[in-house]
Amino acid sequence: MLSNIGIPGLILVLVLALIIFGPSKLPEIGRAFGTTLKEFKKSTRELVSDEQPSEEKKKELL
Repeated sequence: MLSNIGIPGLILVLVLALIIFGPSKLPEIGRAFGTTLKEFKKSTRELVSDEQPSEEKKKELL
């Protein structure tokens, strides 16, 4: 999805964000986005690890 944007499109998005939100809000927005992404990755890792039974659980089932 993001591979189709390219460098000019990315620059355009950054310029628009700078115009809309201003230079004082951009660090806060970036920090919030990073925190959200970090939590999302953590929860998806937990879901994947919960779905796949560990070796000990497999032995208990047998």
